[in-house]
Amino acid sequence: MPPDVTIIGAGLGGLTLTRVLHVHGIPATVYEAEPSPAARSQGGMLDIHDYNGQLALEAADLMDEFRGLILAGRQAMRVLDPDGTVLFDKADDGMGGRPEVLRGELRQILLDSLPAGTPRWGRKVSGVRSLGEGRHEVTFADGSTVATGLLVGADGAWSRVRPLLSTATPEYVGKSVIETYLFDADTRHPAAAKAVGDGSMIAPTPGREIFAHRERGDTLHAYVGLSEPQDWFAAIDFADAAAATARIAREFDGWAPELTALITDGDIAPVLRPLYALPAGHRWDRVPGVTLLGDAAHLSAPNGEGANLAMLDGAELGKALAVHPDDVEAALTAYEQALFPRSAEAVTFEGVEAHGVDSDNDTAHGLISAFTRHEQSP
Repeated sequence: MPPDVTIIGAGLGGLTLTRVLHVHGIPATVYEAEPSPAARSQGGMLDIHDYNGQLALEAADLMDEFRGLILAGRQAMRVLDPDGTVLFDKADDGMGGRPEVLRGELRQILLDSLPAGTPRWGRKVSGVRSLGEGRHEVTFADGSTVATGLLVGADGAWSRVRPLLSTATPEYVGKSVIETYLFDADTRHPAAAKAVGDGSMIAPTPGREIFAHRERGDTLHAYVGLSEPQDWFAAIDFADAAAATARIAREFDGWAPELTALITDGDIAPVLRPLYALPAGHRWDRVPGVTLLGDAAHLSAPNGEGANLAMLDGAELGKALAVHPDDVEAALTAYEQALFPRSAEAVTFEGVEAHGVDSDNDTAHGLISAFTRHEQSP
């Protein structure tokens, strides 16, 4: 049997790893900084791909539960010009390989599939250190410690485990998104609801874009992307929701009102989300007894693959440990040899889920061309 497995982080990647280990009869302990599963919003929609995320769910024996979460019709996609003209409108014919689910609901089926008491909530990591011979010690904010023979950092962008393996740190990519929600949109915000349609909508221009999708019911979830340095955003007082909304909306003067309504008519205060990434092709030398998965290993700007890759990482690591139960280093070596090229070569099609790209070609017509090429590729 493998040594005691300690997983830091109860996101989708860490939970997928825990579930796959459980399927193979391998126990693991998961520590999560959040005080409870409902401590914060888990984000919006995820398209789970048949070539990575769904493979992870198959390994976790949760495909039936996953199918029960799928929101029919949400693979529909449309591209608009800033003046509101619909340039591309693809209906959801039910044949696509990227069905949409809510992140929080996906996380919940993973939690429900684990033994009671998994994870251990409210355990924020303050530091980690090597004990030698492949063992590591984790220190928590309350001063308590645990030692482990296998430590997995599934703890996201600002991983506390990563420094055991790498000196790399995330850097700002030059772009941030402002997140808004419009509730009861079909009755309270009908023009915006019509513009978004049944699935996802993006209106991209160089350095400025509006992306939105329809969640369960008639909730619209929008991301307003602006390519500006962090100092530019720091000059906006997001504690003053009205002033922040007005300032962001000014950047879209002249855009169709049904699009700017996704900024000005939000039913929550606008939330600023700066985007960070690790260096492209991030990798590390093998260090006994420790590894990473998900954003801790390969954080990138949104490209539609992050959650899918994190889940696949977790599944592949779990399967490797099941194949090599008495040789952890063989399992970690096999896992990382596949992880590095997989994360470096991940599909980075900048489609509806990617919130655009920052180049002279970042226009509605450029996006349609990219989307068409992607659809036609084998």
